[in-house]
Amino acid sequence: MKKIVSLLIVVVLFCSCSEYQKALKNEDVAAKFEVATKMYEAGKYSKAIRLFEQLAPSYRGKPQAEKLFYMFSQSYYKSKQYYLAGYQFESFVSGYPRSEKVQEAAFLGAYSYSKLAPVYSLDQTDTQKALEKLQAFIDNYPNSEYIAQANESVKILNGKLEKKAYENAKGYNTISDYKSALVAFDNFIADFPGTPFKEDALFYKYDSAYKLAINSIPSKMEERLNVAKVAYGNLIKFNSATKYKVQADEMNARVETDLQKFTK
Repeated sequence: MKKIVSLLIVVVLFCSCSEYQKALKNEDVAAKFEVATKMYEAGKYSKAIRLFEQLAPSYRGKPQAEKLFYMFSQSYYKSKQYYLAGYQFESFVSGYPRSEKVQEAAFLGAYSYSKLAPVYSLDQTDTQKALEKLQAFIDNYPNSEYIAQANESVKILNGKLEKKAYENAKGYNTISDYKSALVAFDNFIADFPGTPFKEDALFYKYDSAYKLAINSIPSKMEERLNVAKVAYGNLIKFNSATKYKVQADEMNARVETDLQKFTK
């Protein structure tokens, strides 16, 4: 019995491959479309894509074109070819604005770009592009069933930009470029006021101001010590029981001691 089942599977696979190979060479676009649809419905997206690529020029403007280009877009998406999926879905939305699939296509087009967004430590150009696409979807379809998912994607993407900006600012502190660190932390706090990294950012801003001050030439030290004192105050104001309190208090004691030299 097992041998019979195995034989049947082999026969079905052979017939499927044979049908697909014939369709690739077939000049009958209707027959090719039928096989392409079968491949799509069977989840054989790579084969479906090859057939859709052949069919696309012939079907533009025809009644079945909407179905073809929807399946074409989905095939790219489901085979994780997100750049091509995004492009095809955008073309679908542009070509078929009255389609019942238009909101789904608009969302998946934008969402495809979010799939291209890299980890936070890499260049975030694709993340920015995905955010623009998703925001455009949110603006165009505020009542869509996909809004919650779109907003969640925006939150995740913004989190990558937030983490990237924080690590960049902290990186200046790590390499002792304290002037750049102060600017970067100021920008970070302004750009992401509700960030979960705010306490860390305030501490490392203070740490940068402190180290810049105590290593300054005498003519610039007083001014920089006062900048550090303000940074300390901002940290304590944000969280009086900060996890950095012991270290911050020790640093502030040094700042206060050094400032006394300028009051005599």
